[in-house]
Amino acid sequence: HPSSVARPTEIDFGRLDAVSHHSLPQPNQRRRPIRLRERSQLGQAAIVNATLVVAMWCIQFVVTLMPGLYGLVGIRPRELGSLWTILIAPFVHLGWGHLLSNTVPFFVLGLFILASSWREWWIATVTVVLGSGLTVWLLSPPWTLTVGASGIIFGWFGFLALRGFLTKDRIQITISVMVLLLYGGMLFGVLPGGDYSWQGHLGGLLSGLGAAWYLQHNHRRPQLSAT
Repeated sequence: HPSSVARPTEIDFGRLDAVSHHSLPQPNQRRRPIRLRERSQLGQAAIVNATLVVAMWCIQFVVTLMPGLYGLVGIRPRELGSLWTILIAPFVHLGWGHLLSNTVPFFVLGLFILASSWREWWIATVTVVLGSGLTVWLLSPPWTLTVGASGIIFGWFGFLALRGFLTKDRIQITISVMVLLLYGGMLFGVLPGGDYSWQGHLGGLLSGLGAAWYLQHNHRRPQLSAT
């Protein structure tokens, strides 16, 4: 009987296509680009930090041949003509042993930051370079010269140690814990004494903490509510 024949179901292929793409995502197709992007970003971060390390070693080779450059590029406290050296002094070291001791933490900590975000790396690095250098320029004893990447290292350490607990992201918290376990002992370097620049260490650490707080605070946006 004609009335007993079921009518064919109408299919909206446009709707079906939309549902198949948005409601039923295929895991393999969605995960692969993310993994490739993360690997690419990690590789770029490694290249950038390795390039900076190589540059420091090349600079050290030059100043070893011309030790008189130390007087030109070292930070001299409270001398206006020495303010510009804040930007170059972190990449110069007092000797090969000094450079070697800074190479690994410089690469590792910089890699952790840069692998997460170029923006965070730039803000953190500029902040700690200026903060550490200005602290040395203001507080170091007169007639001293200060060089070395320790201020940057302390700043990156502080940034990474605090960032995870501010963001409350599991991956970032894991990185924070790893950094504290690996390099937590360096915190004694902010105490006065010894033949190191505790001023640069302290200034770098505080600047790194400040950069982490600023970036987390800056990510927040005011929420609108109806009254």
